Amino acid sequence: MTTPLENLTPKQIVAELDKYIIGQFDAKRNVAIALRNRWRRMNSDEAMRREIVPNNILMIGATGVGKTEIARRLAMIANAPFVKVEASKFTEVGYVGRDVESMVRDLVEQAVNMVKIAKKETVRARATEVVEDIIMDILIPPMQDKGAGLLVANQNGSNPDHTDETPTQDHILNEKTRSQFRVKLRAGELDSRKIDIDVQQSQAPNVGVMGGAIDDLSMMNIQEMIGGMMPKKAKKRRVTVAEARKYLLEEETTKLIDMDEVKEEAIRKAEDVGIIFIDEIDKIANAGGKGGGPDVSREGVQRDLLPIVEGSTVNTKYGSIKTDHILFVAAGAFHVSKPSDLIPELQGRFPIRVELQSLTESDFYHILKEPKNALTRQYEALLAAEGVELTFEDASLSELAKIAFEINASVENIGARRLQTVMSTLLNEFMFDIPDKILPNSKIVVTQGLVQEKLLSLVKNRDLSQYIL
Repeated sequence: MTTPLENLTPKQIVAELDKYIIGQFDAKRNVAIALRNRWRRMNSDEAMRREIVPNNILMIGATGVGKTEIARRLAMIANAPFVKVEASKFTEVGYVGRDVESMVRDLVEQAVNMVKIAKKETVRARATEVVEDIIMDILIPPMQDKGAGLLVANQNGSNPDHTDETPTQDHILNEKTRSQFRVKLRAGELDSRKIDIDVQQSQAPNVGVMGGAIDDLSMMNIQEMIGGMMPKKAKKRRVTVAEARKYLLEEETTKLIDMDEVKEEAIRKAEDVGIIFIDEIDKIANAGGKGGGPDVSREGVQRDLLPIVEGSTVNTKYGSIKTDHILFVAAGAFHVSKPSDLIPELQGRFPIRVELQSLTESDFYHILKEPKNALTRQYEALLAAEGVELTFEDASLSELAKIAFEINASVENIGARRLQTVMSTLLNEFMFDIPDKILPNSKIVVTQGLVQEKLLSLVKNRDLSQYIL
């Protein structure tokens, strides 16, 4: 079984993560090893493959240090189904809240969507031809071939030189017009023309169930069953050729895809390379081992999570999935509680523990300057859309990093997210004045003096700074 990981070593995986995340080398190293181990397992001896289980990871660190981003980028590198859930949304069976198995169903749904997109690309060329023919038949309907019936008669002995066998002038003109319109259609010259197409509409109503509680899977199955029983009604819609092409292409590619094959492949993909990121796991830990009151369901949630993380079979609308080889990455700040406050059985399912470091002033500077998706580059792209050039002097980045670090230290440490508010406060006035006062083709240079003028007073005034997120 080949995956994009085949040509990615742990060192290369860390290098890919470095493009978006600053620092946290220890965390990157551990997730890179875990990701490479997925490929190693899938290419190991078949008898041993079932026995090799992933080393789930527990990330410990304050908010905004990169826990979620590391897991999300990891999934993108591996082209793997990825789901982020918050442990605090789940509740013990018997209490009101989401069922823990819903995160596995979400993962399968994500895998199905990924496989469908990949399959659609393989049939896109065939679907495009079909859509082109449908639109052509609407624009210039083909003429019926009147000579087709006579051709059979001629083969049975009638006069082979019958004049009706040859195409009429109308047929020739029709084919010539269709050819000309086909060229225009492919060139996009007809995209604004309006045509009527048939749109399939499902008549399935929203279904509610009275009586006792019903789980998510049963509700989905009931709605799907009723939706399948209800007839689909075609409705005429008048749309542009461009809109029709988009809608019909989606419809035709779906028809060409074998959904049974998609479901099987999606289940395999979710089982072998799926990643589930469980955030805020510290919120379901009993600090100091105290129970009762509002904490009554915390240990229950942990016990419900345990079989999923340990390995079990979950029923989804696409089929059963085993969670034995899904990689679970849990994360939490653990300000009030400690990892040891989790129940021992759950602790044992996260053997790799990584502590992420708090961000320093130097880290903030590099975050503003180096990543591909740096905030500075995002704002440059936003203003470039208005025709305005935005540039940052190096000294201004150092000043921004210093101010963000000081606000984190004096108010509340929210990590790199502080940079978003600082940047927004700095540039809000410019963003408002474009394009009314600041015209296109203008140039804005952010200097150290400008940063100090806009932001330094916020750091000095503690009464104001406490309102900055």
